Amino acid sequence: MNFEQKNNTEAALKERIKELTCLYEVSSIISNVAVEQMQQSLDAIAYSLKKGFQFPEQTEIHIETSICSARTGAIDQSINLTAQIQVFNKPEGTIIASLKDDKSSFLKEEKQLLDNVALKIGNLIERIEIQQNETSLKRQMERADRLGILGEITAGIAHELNTPLANILGFAELLQDEFSHNKSATEDLDKIIKNAIFSREVVKKLLFFSCEMPQEMQEVNLVSSIKNSLSLLDASFKKANVKYLVKIQDEELLIKADKIQLTQIIFNLIINAIYFTPANGLVTIAATASKKHIILKVTDEGTGLSEDAIEKVFQPFFTTKPTGDGTGLGLSVVHGIVTSHKGTITVENNKNKGATFTVSLPKS
Repeated sequence: MNFEQKNNTEAALKERIKELTCLYEVSSIISNVAVEQMQQSLDAIAYSLKKGFQFPEQTEIHIETSICSARTGAIDQSINLTAQIQVFNKPEGTIIASLKDDKSSFLKEEKQLLDNVALKIGNLIERIEIQQNETSLKRQMERADRLGILGEITAGIAHELNTPLANILGFAELLQDEFSHNKSATEDLDKIIKNAIFSREVVKKLLFFSCEMPQEMQEVNLVSSIKNSLSLLDASFKKANVKYLVKIQDEELLIKADKIQLTQIIFNLIINAIYFTPANGLVTIAATASKKHIILKVTDEGTGLSEDAIEKVFQPFFTTKPTGDGTGLGLSVVHGIVTSHKGTITVENNKNKGATFTVSLPKS
């Protein structure tokens, strides 16, 4: 082996060691990364990758993912290598390595290095998404368990209250007839009757939440129900100085439902959206069909919900409204009706502002 060959072999070996060191560093960086550490980790990977190239001083790295991005410097689009980041076999990002000056371009091993790092980042994002999905599923199951237990307790309380309330109302009405000549007694009995009727309505809502109200199931066109509801709520929109936008392409979206209870779902969600949307804001009502379900979405432009509120929003008597502005039963009634129709309801904050309630009901 002559002197030049020996130098070339040593240089090639040195490059392979740099590449292996880079891969080891990248593996160490991503071994226990949580989503909140993603930015810091990508920055570290970018600088580690830069050191793994033949001319690190002339090389800049740019990593772009669906979560965040990192770069070591400006990218020259004319002299670069790219590798696609795949997440669950779908392109979710790119790594770009760029040379400031053309130093006989890149080595083929550097392309392999870039591909290997892209694979590792893709695996990291997959792991994070799996962890997030598991956490979300666990929370949903815990919430469903809590709501199920609340439903059982609520049903028991409602049934226990029904009989005494009926007695109070009945005897108060009898006394009202007997004391019709006594103005003071009649006024007091009026108050008793009004409060008994109010309490009876609360009990009825609790029974809705616990899915114990009788239903008259029939084929219903959701589109017609939405149009009718909006017509009746037109005055509420004008009073609040709020506009609405309807996003429905189909003339018919058929579901099997109790027509009155379906109207309650639509009414309660829209009234809730009007309340939280500021003046000159917009409430969006959308309805679409998937393969097996009809999806209703109602979006407001309010301040959104805290994490704690999202957890509790469907519980009876929970409300984010000021005292006296609501009973905290509207959304729990919606939850009960949707559940009794074998559907689901979820809420999430929008990226910009407000929240979206999504109801999914089986197709007819």
